[in-house]
Formats: sequence, C-alpha cells, structure tokens
Amino acid sequence: MRYSALTQRITGEGAAAWQIHDRALAMREQGRDVLLLSVGDPDFDTPQAIVDAAVDSLRAGDTHYCDVRGLHGLRASIAARHRRRSGQPVGAEHVTVLPGAQCAVYSVAQCLLDPGDEVIVAEPMYVTYEAVFGACGAKVIPVALRPENAFRVEQADVARLITPKTRALLLNSPNNPSGASLRLPTWQALAQLCIEHDLWLISDEVYSDLLYEGEHISPASLAGMAERTATINSLSKSHAMTGWRIGWVIGPEPLAEHLANLSLCMLFGLPEFVQRAAQVALEEELPEVASMQDEYRQRRDLVCAMLDDCPELTPLRPDGGMFVMVDVRRTGLGAQAFAERLLDGYGVSVLAGEAFGPSAAGHIRIGLVLGLAQLEDACRRIIRCAADSLEPRPRG
Repeated sequence: MRYSALTQRITGEGAAAWQIHDRALAMREQGRDVLLLSVGDPDFDTPQAIVDAAVDSLRAGDTHYCDVRGLHGLRASIAARHRRRSGQPVGAEHVTVLPGAQCAVYSVAQCLLDPGDEVIVAEPMYVTYEAVFGACGAKVIPVALRPENAFRVEQADVARLITPKTRALLLNSPNNPSGASLRLPTWQALAQLCIEHDLWLISDEVYSDLLYEGEHISPASLAGMAERTATINSLSKSHAMTGWRIGWVIGPEPLAEHLANLSLCMLFGLPEFVQRAAQVALEEELPEVASMQDEYRQRRDLVCAMLDDCPELTPLRPDGGMFVMVDVRRTGLGAQAFAERLLDGYGVSVLAGEAFGPSAAGHIRIGLVLGLAQLEDACRRIIRCAADSLEPRPRG
C-alpha cells in the first residue's frame, strides 16, 4: 500500500536519535544497572497542589468538551504571567492552549509556513524541529553555531542565510541541547533583521524558568516584534509536568484565531481537568517549583565540576536548561561511538551531539534528570569510560 510523502518528511535523524535511549530502556527491563541521562524528563513529582486540582476537577465532573482555545481563566493566567515577566501587553485573546510545546511548535509551523518556505534555525537544534517543519513542506536552514563560542547565535551568521524564500526564524533560549541563552543586544539585532526582512520569529521559551545565569528576554516584548512573534512555552520542565501535555502559544490575535481553527479540526481542545491543574500551577506560589530550580542548578554545577577535572572531557557550562554538553573528542572517539561504549560498558545512557546537528559533533548531551548522588555516580562512570578509551586495545 502507498503512504503519503509526509511520512518521509517526518522521519530521519530526529526520529533515529532516540534509538540509544530505547536500547537503554530495554537493558533496564532486562535487569541491567543503567542510569538514564538521555531524555529531558524531570525526575521530580508534579507538585501536590497541582495534582489535587486535577483530582478535584475530575470529581466535579469536568470531563466534557472544552473551549478549543483553552479555558478563558487559564489563558488569562498565562497572559498575566507573560506580562509580569516580559512587560508585553497581552491578554487572553492572544493565547492558545495546546497539548505541550511540541504540539505548539507544530501548530505554529502549520499556520505560518507554506511548502518551499525557508525557516532559519539555530543548530545544534532540538531533534524534532526538522520534522516539524518538514511536515508542512518548509525547509530548515541551519545556522551553524560554534562550541568555542558556547553555541551562541550571532546576528551576522543569521543575516548571511536570509534569502527571498526566508519566512521565519526559530530560536530556543535557553537552548536545548546547549543551554546557551541570548542576551539583550543579540535579541535586538535579531529583531531588527526580522523587521527589515518581514520575518516571523518563533520563540521557544520552554526552559526560561530554568535560567541560572543572566536574564531571560522574551523577544516579543521588543519594539516592532509583538505582531511578528509566536512565543511558545509550557509547564513540562518548570513544574515537572511532561506527562500532562500542556503548553501554549502567545501571538497576535489573527494567529490565535488560526491556531484555534487548527485545534478545532485536530484536537477539539484539551481535557478541562488538566487545564484546571495548570491554572493552579500558574497562579499559586509553589515551594516545590523553587526547590526544583535550585536542585537543577546544583546538578549543573556538580556535573561541570566533576567532568572539568577529567583531561579527556570538556563540559560546556550552560546558562540554563536541564542538560550539559560535553566535548569528548580528546578521547579519540566520535560522540556516537563514545555514547554506545558508555552505555554498553558503563551503564550510562546519553545522546550523541550529532542527533542535534553537525555543529555538535564530538559532544554528548547529559540530562540533569537524576538526583545528586546518582549524577555523581554517572559522572564517575563517564570519567572511567573517557580514561579507558585512551588505553591501547589488544590486537587480534
């Protein structure tokens, strides 16, 4: 039987990137001692007040269809949160609630891009971006970032890639996988490019609550950018709610209307009890959230300090996020070979940098998704793997 061309556009490197993680899961099921650092799923429990709100909503009978745009109260809470953090004057009418930031990026791409359009994306990039844009027939134009510059975006590098086909720019700050964030002068320069060339900016801000160095800038708040920016965020990382599938887009009202139409034909809205829980997450001061943020910072500092003492490894200290990129080239192994050897011989699962694009070749991505004691154990195993990689192997 024949399948559509779409099936070819949504496969490839991004889908294959998870094979080592899947193999690690299989090894654990077989009883092997494996430390999983290959996926960005927080190990924390969702704060109890959020869980209780969902349970109360279910018991109250909130199990029916809901507004496809999202509950008005939730959208108002999202808008208020964004106003406090960015200063951008937005209201509930600018917000569309969707099942996670992944779906939000996909939906925005469908509403902004046509086949043949080009979208410039900072690379290394999150593994699903290419398939997301491929799904609507657009072409990803990667702007290659340099590890010696901490994988930071430079305006000049972006400007060189703009063509008459360029329709949008996607940036993720803090970035996954690198954890690099953009400073105000860089955002201002990029905003000027968007205005001069009439480009959309898709701003993926899912790690904005996990920023340890500097100040988060939401570029939609800059002059001339509100009408051309789609701001994407979620509660997955900040509130340990990956499985709840709740995210959103903030953008100009016409974009919100288009997203609502897409949701109508694709999703028909999210469960109300999930949205009630999300509203509690946004409106209440939850001590668990601050505690998680502090723990992530401690984990980053631990991993960077331990691996920095290993001559074969160079960790790149991230500004934020929940990952650390580590240069393994001095081991003499490529990143994929190192990751395979680390899993098979030392029981630690990480992703090879090439999964995020060629700019990250020779690097591995370590997820800060285990407690301090387990992370310390994982780092010791990574250091042993790096040292053992330099030992001469017997012939024959």
